Amino acid sequence: MKLNLHISQPFSPNPSWGQGFGPAAGLLPGAKRVRAVNLTFLLNTALCAALMAGALHAQTKQVDFELMTWPEVKQALAQGTTTALIFNGGTEQRGPQGVNGAHTLIVHQLGVEIAQKLGNAILAPTIPFSVNRASAALPGTIGITGPVFAQLNEEVAEQMIVNGFKNIVLMGDHGGGQQELADVAKKLDAKYSGKGIRVVYCGDVYTKVGTDFNKWLTDHGYPVGSHASIKDTSELLYLGGDKGWVRKDEIPNAVGDAQHRNGIQGDARRSAPEIGKVVSDMKVEYAVRQIRQLLSEPNSAVAQK
Repeated sequence: MKLNLHISQPFSPNPSWGQGFGPAAGLLPGAKRVRAVNLTFLLNTALCAALMAGALHAQTKQVDFELMTWPEVKQALAQGTTTALIFNGGTEQRGPQGVNGAHTLIVHQLGVEIAQKLGNAILAPTIPFSVNRASAALPGTIGITGPVFAQLNEEVAEQMIVNGFKNIVLMGDHGGGQQELADVAKKLDAKYSGKGIRVVYCGDVYTKVGTDFNKWLTDHGYPVGSHASIKDTSELLYLGGDKGWVRKDEIPNAVGDAQHRNGIQGDARRSAPEIGKVVSDMKVEYAVRQIRQLLSEPNSAVAQK
């Protein structure tokens, strides 16, 4: 909602005005004239403030489950916001330049944007663990096993169904766990589709974005990497360069070696916010498009009956 307020011409009291706000024979006495002008100014200011507050509220509709109260969630459901996004992040080392919580920080910010663009979705609390394993040599990772990851997502999805959501979307920002998410979505979709509830897996936000962004890097003369490289570091610069998500003084030396001793697989030295914007925009665009497509298609198990 865009609010455009302007004054076509500056205010100038008409000398023919008298007492009150309409034309009259005489000029208001000084003190009364000042009070009338002040009253008009205050009324206009209050009106503008109210209109701007309404516009701001419309622009900042809350879609973050963690920042909502239960009556707000219930009202959103009643108004048709019935899609829940379960976006998995992860906690792992991102080289000397990237913070360990990068996956989770990224998916929370982009998850809110995806929910807003969908228009009928709420972002569930982001899950900060992925299928991964810790390392004493690079102490920044906290991973969980595939079965635990699958069980965690299954239970969170079913809890959101109990809360009243009719569409559940599983997504992940880390390579480990993508198959588990697909399997959980398939299992739960078969279980609940007969009740008018859908559970789907949005894989494009990770797999297709990865393929297409690597092509973009190659086409524009940038190196392709697989971990803590130009893609990951640029995205952190774009989304959180001013929030402490990146150690910028480390970027000039952010290149991996054959043994990956610093945790980097690739070359992050040419990382830039502009590059991060490209991949972030891809994630949002691809996710919104695939989610809409998936939820518009009938469940295959139901269709076969």
